[in-house]
Amino acid sequence: MHRREFLKTTAATTALALSGGIPIARGETHWERSAAAESSVDRALKWLADNQGAGGNWRSKDLGLVSLGALAFLSAGHFPGRGRYGENAARALDFVLSFARPSGLLNIAQPQRDMYNHGLSVFVLSQAFGVYNDRRLADALDKGLKLICNVQCHDGGWKYEAVRDQKGHDLSLTVMQAKALRAGMDMGLEIPPDVVRRAVAYIRKCYRTFGMPDGRNYGTDPLAAYPGAFTYNGGSPKEKDDGVGMAACGAVCLQEFGEYDDFRILRSLDYAIDSFRRYTEAKPKSMPIEAYTMFYFAQGLYQVGDPRWRDVYPEVRDMIIKTQDTDGTWKSGRISEDMGSKLFGTSVGVFALSIVNRYLPILQRGQRGRGSARSL
Repeated sequence: MHRREFLKTTAATTALALSGGIPIARGETHWERSAAAESSVDRALKWLADNQGAGGNWRSKDLGLVSLGALAFLSAGHFPGRGRYGENAARALDFVLSFARPSGLLNIAQPQRDMYNHGLSVFVLSQAFGVYNDRRLADALDKGLKLICNVQCHDGGWKYEAVRDQKGHDLSLTVMQAKALRAGMDMGLEIPPDVVRRAVAYIRKCYRTFGMPDGRNYGTDPLAAYPGAFTYNGGSPKEKDDGVGMAACGAVCLQEFGEYDDFRILRSLDYAIDSFRRYTEAKPKSMPIEAYTMFYFAQGLYQVGDPRWRDVYPEVRDMIIKTQDTDGTWKSGRISEDMGSKLFGTSVGVFALSIVNRYLPILQRGQRGRGSARSL
């Protein structure tokens, strides 16, 4: 089957699933559900809808941020043509698609934002694939995924700019490409094996052990006996957000590439969990980690499942709810401009609270690992 025909067939299947023809799991157990969380999401979505411009963006031409706004609607079940805010999701996706470059690059900010915005945008577009009837979507995903493969550095990482070099820059860039590539595989596209192999090798180099063996059993690898975590580039863990964030990013990366049995995943997530709880105890009335970190921490917990998902996610959920501002938003400390900060923080807040719905294709556990029909 030709790849274009395959994409069309996959799109029809996904559309059927989201229209109710194929069952999609959501809120599998009662403890995942929370009336307070649903109310919190409703307030946040209203703010996003009320503050979205006519062009589909939020006074920002940062495609990564606009994509996050679209993801918030999608994760809460509002897809183009479906749900109260389906039109809002469609307008945000339209905005991103309208700026796709001939090369496939999805960034119109400074080149230093190339692979941040591109990886995130490709991932979000992939989550709308199948229900968004726009020929630009398949083209953007096709070119966007090819670009990610073509600009991978020789050591398996990526640079900030969309160029291929000898060495990648850091794990925060790699995780965005990992999520985009995994989404491509779940869509049925076969990512070149060398791309995955090099990426996994790079990710593992970003893991660091520290301290003495602690007696916990994480497998038979000699390194598994030592505490450890993924870091920005393999150096010492940084304080607070970067420590938790990079630990979660590495765990997410390896799982996106199917390395589910790697001891580094649980070691790193347990480091993140311990750090999260320390920060929560120290400042119980404030968000202990910021939006970027929350985005990957929540995903990492969901991916590994119980007991960590059941034990920790309610703490994360309740902390998010408790720290929501009166206007329905959360802010991100990484962005100084008020609208951008609220857009980032609020989009991540909605996403983290909506994981339990399992609306997004990437959250369908039963489908993970089944895609690979045609190569890029």
